[in-house]
Amino acid sequence: MADNRVKRAASYINLSERELSIIVHSLFSAWMLAFLFEGQIFYSLAGSFDLDPAIMVFCGIAAIFTGLLLCGFFIKTKKAARRLFLCSYPIFIAVSAIFFFPPSAFWTFGMMVGSFSAGGCVAAWGFYLKSSTPKNERIKTAADMLIFSNVLMILLNMTAIHLSPRMGLASSMLLLLGAFLFALRLPAGHENVSPVSSPQKNNTISITGLLAFLCLFIVIITINSGLMYQVINPAFAHLEWLTGWYWAIPYIVALFVMRNLPRKTNRTYILYVAIAMIGLSFIGFMTLDRTAAGYLVVNTLMLGACGVYDLFWWSILGEMLDFHNNPAKILGIGLSANVLGVLLGGMLGNAITSADPYSSHPTLLALTVVCVTLTLLPPLHKRLSFLLKEHAYLAAFFEMPVLEKTSQVDRTLRSGGLSKRESEVASLLLQGKTYRTIAGELFISENTVKYYVKNIYSKFSIQSRAELIDIVLKKESAAPSK
Repeated sequence: MADNRVKRAASYINLSERELSIIVHSLFSAWMLAFLFEGQIFYSLAGSFDLDPAIMVFCGIAAIFTGLLLCGFFIKTKKAARRLFLCSYPIFIAVSAIFFFPPSAFWTFGMMVGSFSAGGCVAAWGFYLKSSTPKNERIKTAADMLIFSNVLMILLNMTAIHLSPRMGLASSMLLLLGAFLFALRLPAGHENVSPVSSPQKNNTISITGLLAFLCLFIVIITINSGLMYQVINPAFAHLEWLTGWYWAIPYIVALFVMRNLPRKTNRTYILYVAIAMIGLSFIGFMTLDRTAAGYLVVNTLMLGACGVYDLFWWSILGEMLDFHNNPAKILGIGLSANVLGVLLGGMLGNAITSADPYSSHPTLLALTVVCVTLTLLPPLHKRLSFLLKEHAYLAAFFEMPVLEKTSQVDRTLRSGGLSKRESEVASLLLQGKTYRTIAGELFISENTVKYYVKNIYSKFSIQSRAELIDIVLKKESAAPSK
């Protein structure tokens, strides 16, 4: 017995920083999702007192947005991020305890304080996402955290709905206690994390411009999430036995699938499929009845798409962390766009349904959002491919084994009729090297490199490195299997 306890303690102590950071943030996020952020625990508690939670929920989400947006201006080191966790988790436990008592002004105060601090903790996790996981693996770390936190959220929701709201609240507080204990094991660090990477010299898109474009995209597409909370979910409220556990299942499945896709998979097509799923979800909402079958169709389409897109921008933000000395700012600003979209969608949905509960306007608005998103995705992806070459389908080439990559490059370059020097430049270009680096390795000027690149693009009738990589991948997929 004693030996088993020692082994368990040793296993706890020997967890890697990545594993610890995932555990800490998953436990905390499960509490936040089940309680603060449109959580079933809070709705069940409010329902037991016949309290309309709408205003308090809106204020809480607005406070989360504010915490996300401002965290990076106050939390500037990994040590400060850890300190924020260790100070906030006990506060969250105390805030949760307030809700064991009947509704009062303390409920609103607790919701606001907890939500603001929770937003800060989410943004501050960027320090650990950056330091604990290599750049091209952050999509997996983000996926693991989102999956675990949503699984725990489902368990908390089921407890609150089928046992009692207070039991669900008490269970969420135990998760916070676990988050605090594991956070004690997180390495603090005494300075900012690794040095900032510089964008390539030939890159014309700044990290600020890319982040702004990404935030615009996130705000617009997540308007549909806000509409879902205010329009779709209330329409199926009578199916509590189903919605309590199935709500997040398609989201978790989508995350799991996206996390484990082969690196050669072109994820761009999946993004377009996910946009179509959002549109079909709202069309289904207008055409199907309010039975369990109708809910399964609508929710599966909507939450599956949400899983695809949440991981999409989590992975982009994860790669952007290397271009700024404060990861909390990048992650906080990016995710605040997500929350802002939910707020706007919720406000629009509430305004529309208040005027006419049976109006088709929410669906028309959702389809408009889908059309705008389809317009924004191509230029967004083009900008990403310039700065974040390891993201999306570009990663399929950059992470291939060396021999396989070399074989594909040779076949492609021979088919393009390139000269020997053009082939050398193209090969280095496909390795992700900058014009300056290529010039240094081949002992030529940077202008000469640009001249060769122009010829290469002309011979393949393309305009970018991303398109050249795409040609390599397509030729490989078209090659007969051995």
